[in-house]
Amino acid sequence: MTLVLDSGALIALERNDRAMWRRLKAAQLQATVPLTHGGVIGQAWRGKGPRQALLVKALAAIDVRPLDEALGRAAGELLAAAKRRDVIDAALVLLADDGDEIVTSDADDIEPLARASGRHVEIVSA
Repeated sequence: MTLVLDSGALIALERNDRAMWRRLKAAQLQATVPLTHGGVIGQAWRGKGPRQALLVKALAAIDVRPLDEALGRAAGELLAAAKRRDVIDAALVLLADDGDEIVTSDADDIEPLARASGRHVEIVSA
């Protein structure tokens, strides 16, 4: 089981949310590396500095995948199937495999995308 993190999860880490830090630590103890993609980073990143020191620390333990042409095309197809619009969320769902947990502050946006993708994931509130 892999954690797949949306911007809400990253912002929770940045705000020193203890439950989110415990999830990240548990993943490390299980030798699994949480995933996200570069578009999600763009939603949470506001520049280096003391305010984002915790986010910098968290990102060191997260596999950040590129939002490249292949993922972008697949996300567009998923958006069409789900009748949704957010390419960042669609691409995030496509990083998940069956059994993974998507940690999000936007469960109402992620759930229809996960359903349309055919992935059997657990959606966890950030």
